[in-house]
Amino acid sequence: MKTKGNTAVICLSPFHGGMELDALRIAKLLRDISDVTLIAKQGSPLDLNYHTEAKSDGINFETIRFNLFFSPSIIKNARRIIKEKKIKNVIFFGASEMRSLYFAFMGLNINLIVRHGTTKSTPKKDFFHRLIYSRVNWHIAICEHLKSNVYKIIPMGKNTQVRVIYSSLRHIPETISERELTPSSPLQLLYIGRIADGKGLIDAIKACEILHSNEIAFDFNCVGDIDPNFNELFMSAVFSAPYKEHIKLPGFCSDVVKYLKASDIFIFPSKGEGLSNSFIEALSYGLTCISYDNTSFPELKELGFDFFIAKDQDLDDLKVKLQDAVAFTQSNGIPINKNIVLAQKIFSPARELNDFSGILQ
Repeated sequence: MKTKGNTAVICLSPFHGGMELDALRIAKLLRDISDVTLIAKQGSPLDLNYHTEAKSDGINFETIRFNLFFSPSIIKNARRIIKEKKIKNVIFFGASEMRSLYFAFMGLNINLIVRHGTTKSTPKKDFFHRLIYSRVNWHIAICEHLKSNVYKIIPMGKNTQVRVIYSSLRHIPETISERELTPSSPLQLLYIGRIADGKGLIDAIKACEILHSNEIAFDFNCVGDIDPNFNELFMSAVFSAPYKEHIKLPGFCSDVVKYLKASDIFIFPSKGEGLSNSFIEALSYGLTCISYDNTSFPELKELGFDFFIAKDQDLDDLKVKLQDAVAFTQSNGIPINKNIVLAQKIFSPARELNDFSGILQ
């Protein structure tokens, strides 16, 4: 039984990363309590790869064709869809298209929710941004770090509220002991996500030097699409490594579970995340995980997760922590059952659905 008004999940991003997959996941999550319409950019990876899947899962799927972030097409078509589908709740993933959506929603009685999954650095408190964000009913941050960031960066309307709703796991292990305790040989290192500037992949590759110099056999799977603007710099780091044959680039993979099941150590030295889906999934599969000490990673420590944190942006310390992680894994094996149990509790779909149910109308 649908207990909430019709909901539109809007993600007009042209990319293929965590935010886009989160939009699809949230649409699927809410379909039990609301009639859901997912609105994407025409020709985007979300449209090309998941249009049929979404429809088969009972989600209405609409696309908008546009080239500019401020677009008459967004204004006209978003407004049309909202009216035709009798939308009551709108959950927006993104930022750049907010200016167009402000005009699309003008005069409509909707419950507008903006979902924040990445750290923003440039304040948006000028007159124009105060205007376009004045319409927002809820800002939803996926961790406490991002909640603080929202207050710092985003202007608040007089009726705007802010709260944290932790993301739920996209992939949940069937049992707590899917992995044998014996680590792989060679050791399997893993990164999952967009291969882009700021994600720490070059530091991760350089950190592997300590394994190579200590004659520890390893393979490092970097799973994800490479940002074209980052490709030259990244490939230069790969090809200049004396262990380049052990760095694997399988590209984007929709079945990341096979990598989570087959890996030992998840290395994610990001310069700053919101709350990385791939990192919490690695914790939920019991992998030994490593991050830098920034943004939401200390928060995960405070929640009770066990993993290794290197000093922020300190490559030498990252090497030390990678060596420590290898020693820990070789001594204790995996999975880390404590992390599995905790992840399934904190990042459960039932908990996230209940939290969203509390703000939908």
